[in-house]
Amino acid sequence: MYLKRPAGGLAFCLFYLASCFTNKYVLSVLKFTYPTLFQGWQTLVGGLLLHVSWKLGWVEINLCSRSEILSWLPASVLFVGIIYAGSRALSRLPIPVFLTVHNAAEVITCGFQKFVQKEQTSHLKVCSVLLLLVAAVCLPLCDTQFDPNGYLWALIHLICVGAYKVFHKLWKPSSLSDLDQQYINYVF
Repeated sequence: MYLKRPAGGLAFCLFYLASCFTNKYVLSVLKFTYPTLFQGWQTLVGGLLLHVSWKLGWVEINLCSRSEILSWLPASVLFVGIIYAGSRALSRLPIPVFLTVHNAAEVITCGFQKFVQKEQTSHLKVCSVLLLLVAAVCLPLCDTQFDPNGYLWALIHLICVGAYKVFHKLWKPSSLSDLDQQYINYVF
Protein backbone atom coordinates (compact mmCIF):
# COMPACT_ATOMS: atom_id res chain seq x y z
CA MET A 1 0.00 0.00 0.00
CA TYR A 2 2.78 2.43 0.91
CA LEU A 3 4.75 1.58 -2.22
CA LYS A 4 1.88 2.04 -4.68
CA ARG A 5 2.41 5.77 -5.34
CA PRO A 6 6.23 5.70 -5.42
CA ALA A 7 6.14 2.62 -7.65
CA GLY A 8 3.87 4.40 -10.13
CA GLY A 9 6.12 7.45 -10.16
CA LEU A 10 9.21 5.31 -10.58
CA ALA A 11 7.59 3.37 -13.43
CA PHE A 12 6.67 6.66 -15.14
CA CYS A 13 10.25 7.95 -14.80
CA LEU A 14 11.70 4.72 -16.16
CA PHE A 15 9.35 4.67 -19.15
CA TYR A 16 9.98 8.37 -19.81
CA LEU A 17 13.76 7.89 -19.76
CA ALA A 18 13.46 4.76 -21.91
CA SER A 19 11.43 6.72 -24.47
CA CYS A 20 14.03 9.53 -24.48
CA PHE A 21 16.89 7.08 -25.04
CA THR A 22 14.92 5.21 -27.71
CA ASN A 23 14.03 8.43 -29.52
CA LYS A 24 17.64 9.63 -29.30
CA TYR A 25 18.86 6.31 -30.70
CA VAL A 26 16.41 6.40 -33.61
CA LEU A 27 17.08 10.06 -34.39
CA SER A 28 20.86 10.12 -33.93
CA VAL A 29 22.38 6.68 -34.33
CA LEU A 30 20.00 5.42 -37.01
CA LYS A 31 20.05 8.90 -38.62
CA PHE A 32 16.28 9.01 -39.01
CA THR A 33 15.92 12.58 -40.25
CA TYR A 34 12.23 12.76 -41.08
CA PRO A 35 10.61 14.23 -37.96
CA THR A 36 7.19 14.39 -39.56
CA LEU A 37 7.20 10.63 -40.15
CA PHE A 38 8.65 10.08 -36.70
CA GLN A 39 5.90 12.24 -35.20
CA GLY A 40 3.27 10.35 -37.17
CA TRP A 41 4.66 7.04 -35.93
CA GLN A 42 4.65 8.21 -32.30
CA THR A 43 1.10 9.51 -32.41
CA LEU A 44 -0.14 6.47 -34.36
CA VAL A 45 1.27 4.06 -31.76
CA GLY A 46 0.01 6.19 -28.86
CA GLY A 47 -3.40 6.62 -30.45
CA LEU A 48 -3.75 2.91 -31.24
CA LEU A 49 -2.71 1.87 -27.73
CA LEU A 50 -5.18 4.33 -26.21
CA HIS A 51 -7.95 3.27 -28.61
CA VAL A 52 -7.39 -0.45 -27.94
CA SER A 53 -7.30 0.21 -24.18
CA TRP A 54 -10.58 2.10 -24.53
CA LYS A 55 -12.25 -0.69 -26.53
CA LEU A 56 -11.04 -3.32 -24.04
CA GLY A 57 -12.53 -1.29 -21.20
CA TRP A 58 -9.21 -0.56 -19.50
CA VAL A 59 -9.68 3.20 -19.78
CA GLU A 60 -12.75 5.37 -20.17
CA ILE A 61 -12.86 7.92 -22.97
CA ASN A 62 -15.92 10.14 -23.31
CA LEU A 63 -15.70 12.29 -26.39
CA CYS A 64 -18.46 14.81 -25.84
CA SER A 65 -19.62 17.71 -27.91
CA ARG A 66 -17.94 18.93 -31.05
CA SER A 67 -17.55 22.41 -29.55
CA GLU A 68 -15.48 21.06 -26.64
CA ILE A 69 -13.31 19.07 -29.02
CA LEU A 70 -12.81 22.14 -31.22
CA SER A 71 -11.95 24.27 -28.20
CA TRP A 72 -9.14 21.81 -27.40
CA LEU A 73 -7.61 22.06 -30.91
CA PRO A 74 -5.15 24.88 -30.03
CA ALA A 75 -3.63 22.51 -27.48
CA SER A 76 -3.43 19.81 -30.15
CA VAL A 77 -1.52 22.20 -32.42
CA LEU A 78 0.88 22.90 -29.55
CA PHE A 79 1.19 19.13 -29.01
CA VAL A 80 2.28 18.76 -32.64
CA GLY A 81 4.83 21.53 -32.08
CA ILE A 82 6.09 19.79 -28.94
CA ILE A 83 6.72 16.53 -30.76
CA TYR A 84 8.16 18.05 -33.94
CA ALA A 85 10.46 20.59 -32.28
CA GLY A 86 11.36 18.09 -29.57
CA SER A 87 12.44 15.47 -32.07
CA ARG A 88 14.49 18.02 -34.01
CA ALA A 89 16.16 19.23 -30.80
CA LEU A 90 16.75 15.72 -29.45
CA SER A 91 18.42 14.66 -32.69
CA ARG A 92 20.99 17.47 -32.29
CA LEU A 93 21.47 17.79 -28.52
CA PRO A 94 22.65 15.38 -25.82
CA ILE A 95 19.85 13.92 -23.68
CA PRO A 96 20.79 15.79 -20.44
CA VAL A 97 20.81 19.11 -22.32
CA PHE A 98 17.46 18.37 -23.95
CA LEU A 99 15.87 17.33 -20.64
CA THR A 100 17.19 20.44 -18.88
CA VAL A 101 15.68 22.70 -21.54
CA HIS A 102 12.46 20.66 -21.55
CA ASN A 103 12.10 21.02 -17.77
CA ALA A 104 12.71 24.77 -18.03
CA ALA A 105 9.18 25.05 -19.48
CA GLU A 106 8.09 25.18 -15.85
CA VAL A 107 9.48 28.75 -15.87
CA ILE A 108 6.76 29.76 -18.33
CA THR A 109 4.02 28.11 -16.27
CA CYS A 110 5.21 29.57 -12.98
CA GLY A 111 5.73 33.02 -14.52
CA PHE A 112 2.21 32.95 -15.94
CA GLN A 113 0.73 31.97 -12.58
CA LYS A 114 2.68 34.60 -10.68
CA PHE A 115 2.53 37.58 -13.02
CA VAL A 116 -0.63 37.10 -15.10
CA GLN A 117 -2.94 35.24 -12.73
CA LYS A 118 -1.40 36.93 -9.66
CA GLU A 119 -1.33 33.65 -7.72
CA GLN A 120 0.67 33.30 -4.55
CA THR A 121 3.77 31.25 -5.25
CA SER A 122 5.98 29.81 -2.53
CA HIS A 123 9.54 31.06 -2.24
CA LEU A 124 10.78 27.49 -2.64
CA LYS A 125 9.00 27.14 -6.00
CA VAL A 126 10.31 30.51 -7.19
CA CYS A 127 13.87 29.52 -6.21
CA SER A 128 13.61 26.15 -7.95
CA VAL A 129 12.20 27.73 -11.11
CA LEU A 130 14.96 30.35 -11.08
CA LEU A 131 17.56 27.58 -10.77
CA LEU A 132 15.98 25.83 -13.75
CA LEU A 133 16.16 29.07 -15.71
CA VAL A 134 19.81 29.67 -14.78
CA ALA A 135 20.70 26.09 -15.76
CA ALA A 136 18.93 26.40 -19.11
CA VAL A 137 20.57 29.76 -19.87
CA CYS A 138 24.05 28.58 -18.85
CA LEU A 139 23.86 25.38 -20.90
CA PRO A 140 24.71 26.93 -24.28
CA LEU A 141 27.56 28.89 -22.71
CA CYS A 142 29.20 25.71 -21.34
CA ASP A 143 28.36 23.33 -24.18
CA THR A 144 31.55 22.25 -25.96
CA GLN A 145 29.52 20.76 -28.83
CA PHE A 146 27.31 23.84 -29.25
CA ASP A 147 24.81 23.41 -32.09
CA PRO A 148 22.79 26.59 -32.74
CA ASN A 149 20.09 24.71 -34.68
CA GLY A 150 19.67 22.24 -31.84
CA TYR A 151 19.21 25.05 -29.34
CA LEU A 152 16.81 26.87 -31.67
CA TRP A 153 14.62 23.76 -31.89
CA ALA A 154 14.96 23.28 -28.13
CA LEU A 155 13.74 26.86 -27.61
CA ILE A 156 10.75 26.25 -29.88
CA HIS A 157 10.07 23.02 -27.97
CA LEU A 158 10.33 24.90 -24.66
CA ILE A 159 7.84 27.55 -25.81
CA CYS A 160 5.38 24.92 -27.08
CA VAL A 161 5.59 22.91 -23.83
CA GLY A 162 5.14 26.05 -21.73
CA ALA A 163 2.23 27.29 -23.83
CA TYR A 164 0.61 23.83 -23.71
CA LYS A 165 0.86 23.78 -19.90
CA VAL A 166 -0.58 27.31 -19.63
CA PHE A 167 -3.42 26.44 -22.02
CA HIS A 168 -4.13 23.29 -20.00
CA LYS A 169 -4.32 25.33 -16.77
CA LEU A 170 -6.58 27.98 -18.33
CA TRP A 171 -8.89 25.58 -20.13
CA LYS A 172 -11.40 24.21 -17.65
CA PRO A 173 -13.55 21.66 -19.43
CA SER A 174 -16.37 20.05 -17.58
CA SER A 175 -16.46 16.87 -19.59
CA LEU A 176 -13.06 16.22 -21.25
CA SER A 177 -10.75 14.18 -19.05
CA ASP A 178 -6.96 14.03 -19.45
CA LEU A 179 -7.39 10.82 -21.45
CA ASP A 180 -9.95 12.51 -23.71
CA GLN A 181 -7.53 15.37 -24.30
CA GLN A 182 -4.66 12.99 -25.07
CA TYR A 183 -6.86 10.98 -27.44
CA ILE A 184 -7.78 14.17 -29.32
CA ASN A 185 -4.08 15.11 -29.47
CA TYR A 186 -3.22 11.73 -30.99
CA VAL A 187 -6.04 11.83 -33.51
CA PHE A 188 -5.19 15.39 -34.53
